[in-house]
Amino acid sequence: MVRTHDPSVLYEHLGFAAGMAALANCAVRTADLILHERLHEPTHNVGREVRWADGTTSLVYRETTVDRTPTQPCTLVVRFRLRGVRRPWIHTLFRLVSELNTVLFAGFPGFVSKLWFAADEDGVYRGVYDWDGVESAHAYVRALWWALMVVSVRSSIEHVVVPGVGRDELLRQPGMAAANAAWCRPIEVIPVAQAPSAPSGRR
Repeated sequence: MVRTHDPSVLYEHLGFAAGMAALANCAVRTADLILHERLHEPTHNVGREVRWADGTTSLVYRETTVDRTPTQPCTLVVRFRLRGVRRPWIHTLFRLVSELNTVLFAGFPGFVSKLWFAADEDGVYRGVYDWDGVESAHAYVRALWWALMVVSVRSSIEHVVVPGVGRDELLRQPGMAAANAAWCRPIEVIPVAQAPSAPSGRR
């Protein structure tokens, strides 16, 4: 099960067949986004650190965006811990190959952007998304569970949706997530020390 912004509501993951179908459809739509140059990787947030209310700090190592303006903005925060991974070089390898996972989220209905966070001091990875529509955000994570469960501790897979608040707005005003669990509440955003040399991350 996964946690939402409403503690009284628990969402089971999709059944296997439905989950696989959703991920496959996402991959097809992601390919179309790439073909039409609607998927981008800006660099201005890479290197930014966020301190969370649970006492951990994590670093943005990638950002993915799509050409979409949300009409029902919300922020989705997902976390997981890799199963059996202890050595730093394995985390480094995971970050390098994780871009392949773009096909598992960018084509889902409602996706706007994602900040990819490296593992914190407790080995927890986070993704912080701009999403269009609360229900579509929940639907995405119910399908994503099948991809995450292959490499993650299943009990570590959780998500929170903060309705009516965009990702950047939440990071600027952390109090908007005050009612949620400590692991998904930002308390401080540390600016990037030096702006990236490349003028644009679009591709």
